Amino acid sequence: MPYATLQDMIDRFGERELGQIAQGVALEVIDADRVERALADASAEIDGYVGTRYPLPLAPVPALLTRAACDVARYRLYDDAAPEEVRRRYEDVARMLRHIAEGTVSLGERPGTPTVPQVVQMVERSGNAVFRRRTDGGLR
Repeated sequence: MPYATLQDMIDRFGERELGQIAQGVALEVIDADRVERALADASAEIDGYVGTRYPLPLAPVPALLTRAACDVARYRLYDDAAPEEVRRRYEDVARMLRHIAEGTVSLGERPGTPTVPQVVQMVERSGNAVFRRRTDGGLR
């Protein structure tokens, strides 16, 4: 499930820029299929990080991940010609996703999902001791 839509991309970056980096059959006309593929790839990349800490799919989609998906898709649409600002934003998103995977950044409270791994310790008690004290104070 994509974390962002074509309209999210247009709202953030404008039709003109998208028309230039995802050009369709006419000049500055957006190739919607190309943008959708970039958004699907961005969502898969995000899932690779987020899925280590949260059950997928996420519903509702956190706004933080919508922004992240747009930045990743934009970077991918530029191919090898991404301007410095676009590259920096992508690197910021990648860093944030690593922090989410490590648990140092949270997506907020997710219903039914612990944000901190829970550890359960079980101790079994029996009447028979595994070690016994020797008369000289040592264990046998």
